[in-house]
Amino acid sequence: MTTLRQRPAPLILTPSAEARIAELMGRAPEGATGVKLSTPRRGCSGLAYSVDYVTEAKPFDEMIETPGGTLYVDGGSILYLVGSTMDWVEDDFTAGFVFNNPNAKGACGCGESFTV
Repeated sequence: MTTLRQRPAPLILTPSAEARIAELMGRAPEGATGVKLSTPRRGCSGLAYSVDYVTEAKPFDEMIETPGGTLYVDGGSILYLVGSTMDWVEDDFTAGFVFNNPNAKGACGCGESFTV
């Protein structure tokens, strides 16, 4: 008998990130089914993190259920994000999602983009 091992989540979310997703979904535009993390090409280093509302998942998107809503991870971005931690950080001057990505080999000086 073959036992299937459960696949680990592609991304770890901190409680703070989960709370932020719940907050976003609480005021989401009509028709939004969740928020989606992707890594579009931009910035000095090549890839950036982008979080947007989505109305439907694409066929290869990964779905991560959180207590406050669904986080979709773009299917084309999974390889760049596996093993990463997504956090929400606020201080006196800034607020935003912060990523600890073990796949990133470098980042630009302003922190907007990364390379793998």
